[in-house]
Amino acid sequence: MREDVRLRVMQAAEHILETGATVRACAGSFGVSKTTIHKDMRERLPKMDADLSRRVDAVLQRNLQERHLRGGEATRRKYSELRNSDGSPD
Repeated sequence: MREDVRLRVMQAAEHILETGATVRACAGSFGVSKTTIHKDMRERLPKMDADLSRRVDAVLQRNLQERHLRGGEATRRKYSELRNSDGSPD
């Protein structure tokens, strides 16, 4: 594996552990696609560091289980802002 890829995988894993970042947020922080982060965390990291991979997987699983809550909050915020700006939801 190329050294730059290895370094990105380890940095992304540490970022997810430290911040609890979602795959999307992590991808944005590192300037890569969500697909790249998924591949890094699901295929590359387990080969590099199995213990770190298990810890990252726990964070990613928690994010997956909470996804519907974040989506609901985003929708609530969107319509609240619309009501406050012009009084109508559309």
